[in-house]
Amino acid sequence: MTETPSLEATERAASAVAVAPRVTLDSIKARIKETYFVNAYDAVCCQAEGTEMPAVDSPLKIMTLCILVMDNGFVVIGKTAPASPENFNAELGRQFSLEDAIRQLWSLCGFELRTKLAGL
Repeated sequence: MTETPSLEATERAASAVAVAPRVTLDSIKARIKETYFVNAYDAVCCQAEGTEMPAVDSPLKIMTLCILVMDNGFVVIGKTAPASPENFNAELGRQFSLEDAIRQLWSLCGFELRTKLAGL
């Protein structure tokens, strides 16, 4: 899995003031069973034969997807793409798409924790 520096900084700040149960970055990462990174253009070009392919200069070439499969089978997809194609960096694309996926999970795990704390 790729590093998540901005999420790690947020986690440090939150843990410094936490006084009650909370969702942590480590608790989310522990529940990730599988991680996949896909370039959107490559994913589209793997479609079945007979499908019209995007142009070679497609904006899909600068979009990175991160697919997380959780321990319970739930799937989350993070995504990222720079505004300027010249700024595309594959490693940063993996990092940012992973962080996008984890941010989605954070709210879902928060809902799950709140339900448990409410005794429901």
